[in-house]
Amino acid sequence: MLGAFVNAFRTPDLRRKLLFVLFIIALFRLGSVLPAPGVHVSNVQECLATVEQQGVLGLLNLFSGGALLQLAVFALGIMPYITASIIMQLLTVVIPRLESLKKEGQAGQSKITQYTRYLTIGLALLQATSFVALARSGQLFGGSCPLPLLRNDSVATAGLIVLTMTAGTGVVMWLGELISERGVGNGMSILIFTQVIATFPSGLQSVYDSRGFGTLLVVVLVGLAVIAGVVFVEQAQRRIPVQYARRMVGRKMFGGSSTYIPLKVNQAGIIPVIFASSMLYLPALATQFNQNAGWSVLLQEYFVTQQHPFYMLTYFMLIIFFTYFYVSITFNPEEVADNMKKYGGFIPGIRAGKPTEEYLGYVLSRITLPGALYLGLISLIPLIALGSVGANQNFPFGGTSILIMVGVGLETVKQIESQLQQRNYEGFLR
Repeated sequence: MLGAFVNAFRTPDLRRKLLFVLFIIALFRLGSVLPAPGVHVSNVQECLATVEQQGVLGLLNLFSGGALLQLAVFALGIMPYITASIIMQLLTVVIPRLESLKKEGQAGQSKITQYTRYLTIGLALLQATSFVALARSGQLFGGSCPLPLLRNDSVATAGLIVLTMTAGTGVVMWLGELISERGVGNGMSILIFTQVIATFPSGLQSVYDSRGFGTLLVVVLVGLAVIAGVVFVEQAQRRIPVQYARRMVGRKMFGGSSTYIPLKVNQAGIIPVIFASSMLYLPALATQFNQNAGWSVLLQEYFVTQQHPFYMLTYFMLIIFFTYFYVSITFNPEEVADNMKKYGGFIPGIRAGKPTEEYLGYVLSRITLPGALYLGLISLIPLIALGSVGANQNFPFGGTSILIMVGVGLETVKQIESQLQQRNYEGFLR
């Protein structure tokens, strides 16, 4: 594997791409620690040192590499773009116009990408306004830090911070597209991978400070074992064989080849975890309006305290639900069966058309169950660790962190490996 790294940097064009990616990552991290104008930096740092970040705000802070609660220029990170992409995927299923654009090929996809950019800026403006309003009211850290986070309480200062964060999201989106065009791998995925990795030193330090070196060593060993298990599951897939019949077109014979449809065990990726975390943030948000009411106390007991068994059970069930929901809208057995029939493909032993559609749906439902259980169990790791080792929401080797790390890492390595193999070098996985 070390030889593969050497060969990657020995090839001039691949070396330029990798160095370009590293340069963009350095710029990205610089913007993630650069405070927005009007932020009271010393007070923010003091609040970060004394208050634990929990709930969905802690999850968003994880995705921003700690930039969100620092009110940095790139405080929103890549999350507005991810949210906009998910919304556009859902709307593509519901709105016929978007569905027809998706089927138009590259031209239609370009228009959908443009709509996603506009929606990203709109969401960034909305989210930046919300976070700055929380900072002005003193609720950004859940009311646990009474220090003023802004230099002054004027509307002009708040508006300047909102515009800065929104513009920062536009720059982040542009940097991600630059990596996709001129670098290696998917730019947006690499940026969120960078933000998650950036929280590891502070997470390990918090475990060391609270429980000592022995617990830190156990955490690292368990984390490595979990990473190995996640890699195994992420690579696992059910391959459905497909045979294409031979057919005569003019004087030439086409077809007769064999291939397969790869159905991954984790077909939904990390999207169900994000959906479930967002849904469970709604009760916590509702309790901010009236914290002394009976219904508010009930919500705080069962849906705000993350170590409560009812919270964990609800989180687990929501992940399973959203896994089935997302898989159902991203993989259409009817469309796959129709395409196979159109090009003369069939599954051995299964008739083309409706029987193929039913068979694909049956296999997909069977393979989605272990994938959903796997996502739910992995996502409960930080909640269990929160009570066992005393770490905060940035607990290293947490479920969300591992899923992002492994998924993006494997995909990027595969792309580098394919370019190495084109130049007759051995890849990483040999």
